[in-house]
Amino acid sequence: MDSRGGTPGGTVEGRVPEDLAVVVDADGIITVWSAGARQLLGYEAEEVVGRPAAALLAADLPESARRHVAGGGRWATEVALRHRGGGRVVVRLKGTPLADGDGARPWLVTAADQEHMAGPVEPDAEALWDLTLAQLPVPVAVYDTEARLVAANEVMTRVMGRTLAEMRGLTLWEIEPTPPFDEYDRLQRQVLRTGEPLFHENFGQAPGEVRGHAWSMFLSPLKDESGAVRGVSAAVFDTTEQYWARRRLAVLNDASLRIGSTLDVTRTAEELAEVAVTGFADFVTVDLLESVALGEEPEPVPPDRPVTVRRTAQRSVLDGCPESVVPTGERTFYPVDTPPMRALIAGRGTRPGPLDPGMREWVESSPARAETVAKYMIHSVMMVPLRARGVTLGLVHFLRHRTTEPFSEDDLLLAEEIVARAAVSVDNARRYTHERRTALTLQRSLLPERPPDLAAMEVAYRYLPAGAGADVGGDWFDVIPLSGARVALVVGDVVGHGIHASATMGRLRTAVRTLADVDLAPDELLTQLDDLVVRLDREEGPETRGGRPSETVTAGEVGATCLYAVYDPVSRRCTMARAGHPPPAVVTPGGEVRFLNLPTGPPLGLGGLPFESVEVELEEGSLLALYTDGLVEAADRDIEVGLNLLRGALADRAGPLEETCDDVLRTVLPARPADDIVLMLARTSALDAARVRTWHLERDPAAVARARKAASEQVTAWGLGEASFATELIVSELVTNAVRYGDDPVVLRLIRDSALICEVSDGSSTAPHLRRARVFDEGGRGLLLVAQMAERWGSRQTATGKTIWAELGLPGE
Repeated sequence: MDSRGGTPGGTVEGRVPEDLAVVVDADGIITVWSAGARQLLGYEAEEVVGRPAAALLAADLPESARRHVAGGGRWATEVALRHRGGGRVVVRLKGTPLADGDGARPWLVTAADQEHMAGPVEPDAEALWDLTLAQLPVPVAVYDTEARLVAANEVMTRVMGRTLAEMRGLTLWEIEPTPPFDEYDRLQRQVLRTGEPLFHENFGQAPGEVRGHAWSMFLSPLKDESGAVRGVSAAVFDTTEQYWARRRLAVLNDASLRIGSTLDVTRTAEELAEVAVTGFADFVTVDLLESVALGEEPEPVPPDRPVTVRRTAQRSVLDGCPESVVPTGERTFYPVDTPPMRALIAGRGTRPGPLDPGMREWVESSPARAETVAKYMIHSVMMVPLRARGVTLGLVHFLRHRTTEPFSEDDLLLAEEIVARAAVSVDNARRYTHERRTALTLQRSLLPERPPDLAAMEVAYRYLPAGAGADVGGDWFDVIPLSGARVALVVGDVVGHGIHASATMGRLRTAVRTLADVDLAPDELLTQLDDLVVRLDREEGPETRGGRPSETVTAGEVGATCLYAVYDPVSRRCTMARAGHPPPAVVTPGGEVRFLNLPTGPPLGLGGLPFESVEVELEEGSLLALYTDGLVEAADRDIEVGLNLLRGALADRAGPLEETCDDVLRTVLPARPADDIVLMLARTSALDAARVRTWHLERDPAAVARARKAASEQVTAWGLGEASFATELIVSELVTNAVRYGDDPVVLRLIRDSALICEVSDGSSTAPHLRRARVFDEGGRGLLLVAQMAERWGSRQTATGKTIWAELGLPGE
């Protein structure tokens, strides 16, 4: 050790100089400081003379030494001192009381000398036996029938911090009236009473030492020729190494059980810190590379520039981690050529010692870190990189300040072992987080961002992905505006989880939108969707089947459930069909809740089975609730329980839909949802009769003019005179086609909604189509003109034929 510098971060066994001498007056003030003291602790005389001696203590004096100081007797014990450089120096000192002219009691503190037993030049057997007991390197003591000390060897007196003369004739409790000596005294009396030997283990600090030891104590009865117990002997063995070895094995076993219990990066880091603090460290920090903390691919550690890390977890034996200089969750960085950076680059654990050239610079580079090291006397440090599959993920710091023993090489091996196990769990959690985030992003990108503004109904919804312990599912929903101011609502759930389920969900949602644009009835739409799922199931290759040949795969592994509903605000009728999906709930304006008894229908993907539509009339202001099974099903409850909870949550809900969504989830949601959850609420509206006009027309060419005139007058009455010309043209062409090519009945309907809608229905199911008219053709230009004048146009099949519709933007919008 350098006599001036010293280095924070270690405990050193001090080699006491021969000329060590310090004089402390009766008030505890240093009055004399020798060159040997300066060599040991690094302080010059002018730095310490006149200061309290207690300021140099890194730990309190043992209790036995404090009693001797108070009583004015000589003492000898281990003392932990504070080096000028911030480290700890453990030495064995002795104190001799002096007397000055005023009767005060100054003390002379010097190195503790080893006392040697002397014997005759030619000792006899008894003398040799006495020498053996006296010089045995194991603490040994003998007690009489009253458990009072009779004899003790020199090692025992050193451990106890008292001379044999001071202890002779006293019981252990009288010698040291502090736990666990009361327990030792009780055990000795038990041996004296029963005559049976005892074995006892304990970890603690002996009176004459400043560091804890593990002691294995053998208490044996001493019997005479008649078998009577005449005393008890105590042989104490220092089993500290075995104790720490057992502790390390226990920590390793604890790590294998506790680390990696979840697929969460932060929780895994916290488990690592908890295991280490519980087992062998006083303060542990886990810093992950910024990319790893975000769940991304780890970036290589650059040797020529600082590395940014995030303090993901930290634990301490002290409440609140007061040793920390970086809050949990905050970012920090490792400068170039510092011990943390060198550990990251090398990829191996390090145990910087007191003389490590970079440790002082690292500590002093941060005033807060230097203050913490000095305040809490952090004396031993290990730095172990988190590495998995050949990639560095972060760095773990292990520190000691309350535990007096410095980290050993075995501790470093233990730390590397548990960190290696934790690193695999962290990497697994990171990979899972990345895949889950990708699936969530994909799924959310395929779902509507906000409810559309509709005249037919007000819509609110909630989508909740499954918890962090499960993969993303394939739940989806959609709100699709249709012609004639109608709205389609769809809720579905793809079988399975993960990115594959999300991708399948996206394909089905796109297909539903396409089929909805064709204006298929709900049962026909589900039939078409069922065919699509069957095709998807056949197209799946071995790579998505766990490597099995496609010809051995049974049908139906790609499956889904779906509920499709179409609401018409003009007639207030809702047509619905479902494919293996939970039934929708309807809440009347009066608060009555009922689940619609729709035909269940098979799940999508079975193929060849029919679906059936049901049409219900809804009162204006009715609430329609669509949801996926994750809302009402749970492993710990029956589905009927979930449905009853949903029924109660929906009753008397006349408030805003957003609040109703939150209330329903709070009431019905399982404690630990295992599946994605979709809840969609729609409050229906009805178009005012004044906003809808209908005319029944004869299949007569003269009806075209009458229809054109009636439409123009109605548009003008609605204050939309600017759209009169376009309306007349569209009505004229559509009615002409119906009269010329359709069948009875012919019906014209105008709807004023967010757009002006013109609809012409007839009894023919023949779909119209655009065609290119030649120069001398008399017809073929009607639908082309409609397409040019309207913002949107199309046709849909009806129960009695077809309807051709066109939409015009409102003037000024």
